[in-house]
Amino acid sequence: MQSSILTKYAEAGPPWYTIYPAAPQFSTAVGAEACKEWLRDLPADEPVSLYLHIPFCRSMCWYCGFPTTGTRGDAPILDYLTVLREEIRLVAEQAPQALPVSDVHFGGGTPTLIGPAEFLALMELLRHRFAFTKTAMLAIEIDPRTFRADMAEALGGAGVTRASLGVQSFDPIVQKAINRLQSEEQTATVVENLRRHGVSRINFDLVYGLPNQTVHSCIQTAAAAVAMRPDRLAVFGYSHIPSFQKNQRLIDEAALPDIAARAEQAAAVAETLVAAGYRQIGLDHFALPDDQLTLVHEAGGLRRNSMGYSADTRKTLIGFGASALGRLGDGYVQNEVATSSYSRHIRAGRLATSKGCRLTDEDRVRAAIIERLMCDLEADVPAICAALGYDPIPILNSAGRLAMLANDGIVDIENGCIRVRQEHRFVVRAVAASFDAYC
Repeated sequence: MQSSILTKYAEAGPPWYTIYPAAPQFSTAVGAEACKEWLRDLPADEPVSLYLHIPFCRSMCWYCGFPTTGTRGDAPILDYLTVLREEIRLVAEQAPQALPVSDVHFGGGTPTLIGPAEFLALMELLRHRFAFTKTAMLAIEIDPRTFRADMAEALGGAGVTRASLGVQSFDPIVQKAINRLQSEEQTATVVENLRRHGVSRINFDLVYGLPNQTVHSCIQTAAAAVAMRPDRLAVFGYSHIPSFQKNQRLIDEAALPDIAARAEQAAAVAETLVAAGYRQIGLDHFALPDDQLTLVHEAGGLRRNSMGYSADTRKTLIGFGASALGRLGDGYVQNEVATSSYSRHIRAGRLATSKGCRLTDEDRVRAAIIERLMCDLEADVPAICAALGYDPIPILNSAGRLAMLANDGIVDIENGCIRVRQEHRFVVRAVAASFDAYC
């Protein structure tokens, strides 16, 4: 990829477009009352997805950009679980009846810092408050460094079928630079324990663009990951924003690769994974040919939501926990980010919604176009607008940057259908930004 294209587009800073409008457009004008209203209006027979955020880790990784807190003891986690259980009760009581649930995802932080007994009790509460479908999918994020064998047994017993393991890099030099020491053997042991207890679908998260990382070390990490045969891999580019994430100030900026080196690393990882039999999906995901994500993508039904690329087609996502994001009928809601503020609201018997966004008809159209670009690298704008009863002309006329993207050879445009050329898939966010009315 030409360095001029990378400089112009790849690092221009558009949103990741897991949702649209993006979180910076959220307003405090949408709060707890709106959330209550939207929860009450949810169709009683339409399955929903649940997300539970556990914002604790045993130690802070310096690269991390997620809202989490380091704790060596269990007391803060147990206190948080008490509040989380109360929030589940408060939210469930807003619905006219127990809502059907088809997907549950535990994120963090490190959700598996919850002990086996506490996790099973939490799952029992969810099953009591909601009506789980027979085919409900349960997934959880795992830090292999703190994972215990008895937790694998608890996950299997609770019906968890998918686990996402943070790997980032197996290079010890890179690991030291980001304060995350994790061996291949440690990771392989966790994978083995999970599979033994029925958690058979395994995801790995890899990261490029880390301090002291090289193309060679990226290839070695990808090869080591492939040897464990995860079903999916997400390959993210490290975002260095020390002004926003204080822990990132501990990273040596001089050791970070430049734009061209990052692109070489991303391409090398992609080539390694594709050569090993994985299908490249969207911007940064890879999956085995028989994985559900691949099958849904090939059928044209891939979705992108607040957790990234997904086969989950549900319109509604209910978020629990500090900072958790939800997608309800008329818009997005987000809980208080600070655990203390979140807990204070819930303990007082109030929902912890701090801000959100009420979607307009135009937002929905633009969101659909952006999602198709991010998922399929193409979007038929007139067809999408027609399906949603919207005039495509104003949308296309407002996308002034498309002409520049076409002139630079990044996209092809034919009768309102936008296609990103494969060699420029890494700048698809810049193409999506052409349809972002808030950029």
